[in-house]
Amino acid sequence: MKALTLHHVSLQVSDIIKAKAFYSNILCLEEEKRPDFGFEGAWYKIGEGQLHLIVDKTLSQERKIDSRGRHFALRVEDYQKTVEWLKMHQVEIVEKPTSKSGFAQIFCCDPDGNIIELHVEQPIK
Repeated sequence: MKALTLHHVSLQVSDIIKAKAFYSNILCLEEEKRPDFGFEGAWYKIGEGQLHLIVDKTLSQERKIDSRGRHFALRVEDYQKTVEWLKMHQVEIVEKPTSKSGFAQIFCCDPDGNIIELHVEQPIK
């Protein structure tokens, strides 16, 4: 077996209206047409891949930004502008500008506590 690319990531959300406001307006992702599966959700285009949101109204909305927790990462264009944008929208963040990973990282949570990493490559020293 040989994986060619990551096609999509699926996340469970409890409230599609709040989730879509976050992913569309805060993370500025482009929503795509989604088939009618008979349950609520949304699809977003991210480069060549997608993010799928699936509604589960029984979710606990515990919000803890844990950089070692389950998360997905988005490459962003500018670290400082991303920090400023998130703060302007009152999104709680954890900054790791000199992470050992080789990425300058910003972590935040969506309204349901799903962890998102936003990063840029940092210069190798």
